[in-house]
Amino acid sequence: MAKLVLIRHGQSEWNALNLFNGWVDTKLSDKGVAQAKEAGALLANEGIQFDQAYTSVLTRAITTLHLVLDEAGQLFIPETKSWRLNERHYGALQGLNKADAAAKYGDEQVHQWRRSYDVLPPLLEEQAATVDVLGKTYPAFDRRYADVPEGQLPFGENLKVTLERVLPFWESNISKDLKAGKNVVIAAHGNSLRALVKHIENISDDDILGVEIANGQPLIYDFDADLKVLSKETLSTEA
Repeated sequence: MAKLVLIRHGQSEWNALNLFNGWVDTKLSDKGVAQAKEAGALLANEGIQFDQAYTSVLTRAITTLHLVLDEAGQLFIPETKSWRLNERHYGALQGLNKADAAAKYGDEQVHQWRRSYDVLPPLLEEQAATVDVLGKTYPAFDRRYADVPEGQLPFGENLKVTLERVLPFWESNISKDLKAGKNVVIAAHGNSLRALVKHIENISDDDILGVEIANGQPLIYDFDADLKVLSKETLSTEA
């Protein structure tokens, strides 16, 4: 019986500022660091021994993974990073304040962009190497994507497209580890993890809209040999 633990990164700088984040490479806030350490402590208490770790190529997820594994005493395990585990790309919304976007485009339109399964946000016109927001420059499409095949880097995504991006990596790496009986931990993002949860639990297009994954709260799945879910548990220090 294999275990899979999914962890959404701790609060990011832009989560704290209520900005659309997506693929812009922000860091954890102080609260996010504390959340990641708490997640690691919760997993240490569970006593799960991991065999393989996966994360995206975005700093907030990588940092979360390392803080979690450090707290759990398992920094030594194999680790693989993939752009396919990145957050959903929010297109031209990236860097905008969510309240300001609602004021500009209307609450209903922004809600549809954020929550619908298959409606795309306004797309980027170009993929820039950096993004300037509030007087600070952040990495965006830099050399970490140099080996991604031409045409696969997005200009904007909905959850449906995010799932289509994530699934090949699930099939090529994650599911194979689980079928081999390995315990796997993934530190990634709200929407890339929602995409995985939709696939794992066979959740409908409509019902996935109501699924939320909180920052820094480990979600634990137990699988049988055929990757049928035997149990599911969320760890939290909250009452």
